[in-house]
Amino acid sequence: MRIDSTTAPAATRPTAVDEPALRQAAQEFEAAFLAEMLKPMGAASARQSFGGGIGEEQYASFMLEAQAKAMVQQGGIGLSESIFEALKARAEAAGGGE
Repeated sequence: MRIDSTTAPAATRPTAVDEPALRQAAQEFEAAFLAEMLKPMGAASARQSFGGGIGEEQYASFMLEAQAKAMVQQGGIGLSESIFEALKARAEAAGGGE
């Protein structure tokens, strides 16, 4: 009996690469990277005058994450595109694409 892609079990059939999920993962990675790079620049430190006090210090990480995500949405530093291409190539090499 001959087995082709229409009769093969789902586990052995090649599936299409989920490009939106790969792009999302790459963008999230770039945002996390940018947030970490913003920390030493003092973006999360409280201001001396008109600061929000302890509340500002506690929520500074959320502000960094939001700023980093906004940077990625505006094009970022190009890291997510490189990561996306590498993830896509790896998924296709693993049999995820046709």
